[in-house]
Amino acid sequence: MTSHSRGISASIDPVKLDRLAEVAVKVGLQLQQGQDLVLTGPVAALPLVRRIAEHAYKAGAGLVVPFFADEELTLARYRFGADASFDRASGWLYEGMAKAFDGGAARLAIAGDNPMLLSGEDPAKVARANKANSMAYQPALEKIAGFDINWNIVAYPNPSWAKQVFPDDEEDVAVAKLADAIFAASRVDVDDPVAAWKEHNAALARRTAWLNGKAFHALHFSGPGTDLTVGLADGHEWHGGASTAKNGITCNPNIPTEEVFTTPHALRVEGHVTSTKPLSHQGTLIEGIAVRFEGGRIVASRATRGEEVLNKVLDTDEGARRLGEVALVPHSSPISKSGLLFFNTLFDENASSHIALGQCYSKCFIDGASLSPDEIAARGGNKSFIHIDWMIGSGQVDVDGLHKDGRREPVMRKGEWV
Repeated sequence: MTSHSRGISASIDPVKLDRLAEVAVKVGLQLQQGQDLVLTGPVAALPLVRRIAEHAYKAGAGLVVPFFADEELTLARYRFGADASFDRASGWLYEGMAKAFDGGAARLAIAGDNPMLLSGEDPAKVARANKANSMAYQPALEKIAGFDINWNIVAYPNPSWAKQVFPDDEEDVAVAKLADAIFAASRVDVDDPVAAWKEHNAALARRTAWLNGKAFHALHFSGPGTDLTVGLADGHEWHGGASTAKNGITCNPNIPTEEVFTTPHALRVEGHVTSTKPLSHQGTLIEGIAVRFEGGRIVASRATRGEEVLNKVLDTDEGARRLGEVALVPHSSPISKSGLLFFNTLFDENASSHIALGQCYSKCFIDGASLSPDEIAARGGNKSFIHIDWMIGSGQVDVDGLHKDGRREPVMRKGEWV
């Protein structure tokens, strides 16, 4: 059977696409014998879904169950759906996913939707739909954010996404360029990508070990438009690359990944910070974000573009104005060096140090698997319906580690590890 007959664009290298599927299963998930897999992605990503299913079954998967989204169906809702429908979401579906995770299933998501799909739709409806979906998704999100299961995200070069990244190119050229960028960032453009990931994970592990050994009380970010002190949660733990889920399986949740990250203290963030890259969120490009924190909470915010959407995000719930993650990424990361804006957080967050509004990860605590939600909150962990990363690092930003006794230690200078 030819690649073309299986629906792959001639612009996409079938060998590298197959390697990406193999890495998703063997590195991203480390799927186990007999384990079911819940898989979501855009219809356009069907060629990758098929390859993932092949590698999953070769690895001994129980059942591979895919769920697809379609851009035209999404737009139909906004153009013809009743107003009341924007306050609803398919809670039954997410409850079913949560039940599957309770039963031991793994989770794999394929990113690739047009990031600007909803840019022409009513932002109030977009915000309502997002809030309803976030609330309905909570049973499943808790299993993912709590790292109860092995999960992974990879990407596929959907043509509508490719045209956003490369607007001046013909569609087939744009798809080819985006495919090559995805393959390079995902480390599947080498003969042995599994070995490449083993080496990369070891490098990230050395970073986390150093940071955990320092046990900083806070991080201080300084640069143009930024003077921000991020207190770190009590008993926080740094992670990066491969991590072991509560089910005992070691996986790489994000492919690609260049970050090491941990949990801030929700009440101990002070100062102001300016974004260094645009944030693409639900069809809106939010640029020039500038916020001020007091007592861990954003008390003032503005954006040069997309400010209305930013404010609606911040009003999602009480936890939306507090931080759930802080991550360090060198300015020289491969994704940063590509010079591309992917309009996709999976990639753009790996070009720059970043912070995330909203829900924290319970795994970013010492013995986090055994902590109750109340214990996580007592240590400073944030709770929210959202988790949205945005970039604050650059070649002009310095990061210092602050010890509890006030001592200051350099961590990054001009965006690079000291």
